[in-house]
Amino acid sequence: MGGALLTSSVGSMPKPPYLMKARSDFAAGRLSEAELAELGRQATREVIALQEELGIDIFVHGEEERGDMVAYFADQLPSMKLGGLVRSYGNRYYHKPVITGKLRWQEPLTLDSWQYAQSLTDKPVKGMVTGPYTMVEWSFNEYYDDRREMIMDMAQLVRQEVLALERAGAKYIQIDEPAIHTRPEQDLELAIESVGVVTEGVSAFTICHICYGDVEKIYPAMLRLQVDEIDLALKNSDFKLLDLFRDGSFSKAIGAGVTDVHTHRIESADEVEEGIRRVLELFPPEKVFVIPDCGLKTRTWDEAADKLRVMVQATRKVKRELGID
Repeated sequence: MGGALLTSSVGSMPKPPYLMKARSDFAAGRLSEAELAELGRQATREVIALQEELGIDIFVHGEEERGDMVAYFADQLPSMKLGGLVRSYGNRYYHKPVITGKLRWQEPLTLDSWQYAQSLTDKPVKGMVTGPYTMVEWSFNEYYDDRREMIMDMAQLVRQEVLALERAGAKYIQIDEPAIHTRPEQDLELAIESVGVVTEGVSAFTICHICYGDVEKIYPAMLRLQVDEIDLALKNSDFKLLDLFRDGSFSKAIGAGVTDVHTHRIESADEVEEGIRRVLELFPPEKVFVIPDCGLKTRTWDEAADKLRVMVQATRKVKRELGID
């Protein structure tokens, strides 16, 4: 895709209090599914409006309809169910999914929410799916005897979702694989292969968001992921990951996380500019996408807006200095 130092976000945005209450009311039977869906669309409109106001280049729809990134998909698949509560994100809990049957794609799971968000703006909105390895790794298995077969079936399922988004006009499609470095000695090759199944022949610009973890353990093998861009959380580790790439081996575009989503502190424009410049020491501007480290759903609305605002301001200043339109 054309452009240099394009700004975007990773996917999730905070859920407004009215939507959190609505989800609780729906679970308790006090709110209809249609009423909950309309409040989700209201939150999506607010997410799109914020990105318009800030001047983001590539939009996200905010994942306002989703809770957990795996459970959201599992809840819609007949071959999966939601299991008991497990702890995640500090004191946050979610129902860990269970694979109960042969994994097959039957109909689009994310298309309606993407189409609605895209209808609200002329800017491109990313399609967002959870990757096959993470879907399996973060679920219990009660059906498959062969782990490879299970992951490959999931990859075919996710592939059909990606193809549905592409057919509908999605120009950017992100595949979230935060679990990819969980046990690299055992599964990294399988995870890489499964992403290749998802993206083979796809003409949309594809992104793999890897998130936090031991990236060192999967580099440089992760460069064999069949995607155009790899998103990495750089700010949280004070850009130490860049040391891995000083030999020039990073051959893809990089989604450079320049604001830390795990802190309430709002970075200064100067701080974010410095981070962008550190990335530009190793990558040409046309290969750099400027993003937060990860999804912003754990921040307040004001914190998320402020982190995106300072990110855009810093990027614009760097672009002016470089003479980039």
